Amino acid sequence: DRLRHRVQTVHLVDRAGEFPGLLREQRGQARGVAAGRFRQDVSRVELAEQVAADIDSYFGLVGAVIGHIIMGYNLSIISIMGIVALSGVVVNDSLVLINYANRRRSAGETPDQAIRAAGMRRFRPILLTTLTTFGGLSPMIFETSRQARFLIPMAISLGFGVLFATFVIMVLVPALTMLQHDVLEWWAARRERRDAS
Repeated sequence: DRLRHRVQTVHLVDRAGEFPGLLREQRGQARGVAAGRFRQDVSRVELAEQVAADIDSYFGLVGAVIGHIIMGYNLSIISIMGIVALSGVVVNDSLVLINYANRRRSAGETPDQAIRAAGMRRFRPILLTTLTTFGGLSPMIFETSRQARFLIPMAISLGFGVLFATFVIMVLVPALTMLQHDVLEWWAARRERRDAS
């Protein structure tokens, strides 16, 4: 809502030429202030979404380590390659959820409604991605032949990491998104009180 207000403010300031009472410098200053505040709000939102997506990579790492412990393998350079691949898959799942919530918010829903709808609507695609990834890697994870021995740590990292991170994504990303919204609302109210005094 505040972002939409900033866009409208920038639009009104761009029409400042229609008001003959403003001097050229005043129009330029008004345009600069409105555009600066708009960029500041957009960058905060993008930063918070990026942080929410990146945090999930760390939970994928935790899942990979737990998988190695369960399967009785040591971490190796091949495991690290699996963790790198894992971070791409996990971030993709987070962005699918965040993107859908943002589209619902731009359609006029409240942040709470948007994130609930995103969780319900994107649960199945995220879960199916996770299960098919783990299912596709499970023959390699449980392989006993000597030829597959060097690839098993990579499959463990990717399979168990995706499995663990998906359940964290479905809880943590909505919570962080709502926390981000609450903090931005508090910050905007604080700025308005400061500007009013």
